Amino acid sequence: MYKLHRLKGHIQTIYLAEHPQGLVLLDGCCRADVALVCHFIRHKLKRSLAELKLVVVTHMHPDHAGGAHALRAKTGARIVAADVPGHWYRGLDGMAMHLTDMALAAWVAKRLGKPMRWLWYSRKLRADILLGDDSRLPEFPEWRVFHCPGHTDRDLVLLHEEEGCAYVADLLVKVKGRFIPPFPLFYPNRYKSSLMKLKCLAPARVMLAHGGEVSLAEIDLDRVLAESPTVPMTHWRSVKTKLRQILNRPEPPSV
Repeated sequence: MYKLHRLKGHIQTIYLAEHPQGLVLLDGCCRADVALVCHFIRHKLKRSLAELKLVVVTHMHPDHAGGAHALRAKTGARIVAADVPGHWYRGLDGMAMHLTDMALAAWVAKRLGKPMRWLWYSRKLRADILLGDDSRLPEFPEWRVFHCPGHTDRDLVLLHEEEGCAYVADLLVKVKGRFIPPFPLFYPNRYKSSLMKLKCLAPARVMLAHGGEVSLAEIDLDRVLAESPTVPMTHWRSVKTKLRQILNRPEPPSV
């Protein structure tokens, strides 16, 4: 028996898989979502926190990794991540990007009408389990795990073959009814390969962190591939583009 629960998180949808042998959180959610997840397990599912066995971190952004360490401390769950060398937020650039990403998450929350919440989390993930491409989750082998980089260098997609559903995290986002690539997009060529991998896996249903659950038929992957950026779309590039636009703006006519 298997059931997938969908919770409305701080700025993203949270997917919690319930199995007889325990629970799997398909992503590490926001730091602000920890109490919500724990309350749901205790009071809605009537299960103990110790039954949360795995917390997957698909990548290191605040709404996907922010709650992982806190949830492990409260439940004893093991953290699963991609087997990629080093930390995503490494060095001085990484420290700046970590702060920027939390600021962006706070901005998104404000746009959604959410109250100000504490989003701070460590920029260095201390994972218990690192998985290679096309692995299976320990204790939950019905879930296959694929590396699908592009958004970052360590993005994961989780496929439940029997149910024909895949959690793709930020591989795609839905904005104003259209499916588009995420921002930032650090590795455009890897991103196109990841979209092709999703197309080959061909799940009947796709679960997005931002956009809910849709059928694969609703997503025109060929269009997304054709319209995907050919150069990285990053924080710094966006700032430079804005500055260039400001500097090149014509002077207003004198009166």
